[in-house]
Amino acid sequence: MPGDLDGLTQPALALTAPDVAGVKGDGLLTMEKILTLKLDADWVVLSACNTAAGAGAGAEAGFGPRQRVLLCRNPRPPRHSARELITDLFRRQRADSALTRGEALRQAMMALLDGPGAVDGSGRTVYSYAHPLFWAPYSVIGDGGGT
Repeated sequence: MPGDLDGLTQPALALTAPDVAGVKGDGLLTMEKILTLKLDADWVVLSACNTAAGAGAGAEAGFGPRQRVLLCRNPRPPRHSARELITDLFRRQRADSALTRGEALRQAMMALLDGPGAVDGSGRTVYSYAHPLFWAPYSVIGDGGGT
């Protein structure tokens, strides 16, 4: 978000450092750059921390009109529950093309909340995913006309 890094004046996604990736650039995919991308995607999934945050109180997140649906999260949930929720969300969407993306997310959240939670190697529940920490951080922005 603007102000998270010195000199950052717009929302951005921090990518691999250019010296590590062996590429030119600053390693930031800023909103300005994102708005110039030509994405023909049904979903854009932003899974880094704070991707649902807007720039300031009452602001809404979003990276432009080209994508049909933006799925983002804030704050970062534990990775195992995140993987289960996102996998279930896409499974539900594929199984029922009439299901809106918002409803698919709601159903995936409820399944995670009501499910077995984190299980150990013997299949015994170690802890439940009922706490909102595991399923509430997700937001769907736009619904792409349902399909």
